[in-house]
Amino acid sequence: MANIKDVAELAGVSITTVSHVINQTRYVSDELTQRVYDAMEELNYHPNTLARSLRSGRTKTIGLLIPDISNFFFAEISRKIEDRGFDRGYSVVLCNTDDNSKKEQIYINLLLEKQVDGIIFISSGDSKTSLSKPINLGIPIVVADRDVANIHSDIVLLDNFKAGYDATKYLLALNHTRIGCISGPSLLTPSAQRVEGYRQALRESGIKVDEELIQMGDFRFSGGEEAMCNILAISDQPTAVFVCNDMMALGANKAINDSGKKVPEDYSLIGFDNIPLSKSFYPALTTMSQPIQKMAELTIDLLLEKIDLKLKRKRDSKQPLEYQRIILKAELIERDSCKVIKK
Repeated sequence: MANIKDVAELAGVSITTVSHVINQTRYVSDELTQRVYDAMEELNYHPNTLARSLRSGRTKTIGLLIPDISNFFFAEISRKIEDRGFDRGYSVVLCNTDDNSKKEQIYINLLLEKQVDGIIFISSGDSKTSLSKPINLGIPIVVADRDVANIHSDIVLLDNFKAGYDATKYLLALNHTRIGCISGPSLLTPSAQRVEGYRQALRESGIKVDEELIQMGDFRFSGGEEAMCNILAISDQPTAVFVCNDMMALGANKAINDSGKKVPEDYSLIGFDNIPLSKSFYPALTTMSQPIQKMAELTIDLLLEKIDLKLKRKRDSKQPLEYQRIILKAELIERDSCKVIKK
């Protein structure tokens, strides 16, 4: 079986150079790097990953926990995090928790057993309890898309209150005064802040919030369809509906069509996330766009900074440890699902 010395001899370089190429610990010219890779392929040489991790203090793997891979928003941000991690030399282990706290805890324990270098946590539940174990063990963590108070972690999230406020103000500017809302499944989710923004926009406009017009969904197509059916059963109908994610908005659109009504002729719809499907349906969905690319890049870059800092603190315990809370803004994307109400 070939070893690192054999690779060095065939490539015509030193063992140290081969080590730097494999571990990416120092710049090596493209020519020498290619010679090392060619030699490794010819000799069918595979570095001992476990030995490398023991020497370097890192496994070059990251855990990513998400609540629902079937949700297009989570699928898209997961892909962008994986791409960014790959570019930085890290593999991403994806764990789909299905909004199940027991499954979430099992996955966290699994990631700790795998000795991942850090964890990115995207959850629609109360992540503080779930993350106590890795935090106590000193595992670098970044929380994305959720605001968790009093936690030793970087946090990257959207200003969901402002986004919900802006979505409702947009409908009000189109002269809608009776506006429904389809929320997410939990008061802990970001959608709760979006609903509060909706409420605030109505109050500022002198419009009383009708609780009957606020229906709870589950962030899925079927949940949006069911919640919209509940709204359609109300005697005093709205002319517009703010939906807290795009998948539910598309389900709401189906419920409206099935009732014999149309969007935007009878109901204006505005969604949230700007998933690719939102512009493919008819009519194309007006939505609040999350900066998914920026969120993914910030999340993984912050995590890798903390991983590097953890290694530095092993050498210098006085190395400062500070956490960031970064709030991003949503952008209104106007398409065809909303119309002006003529006074």
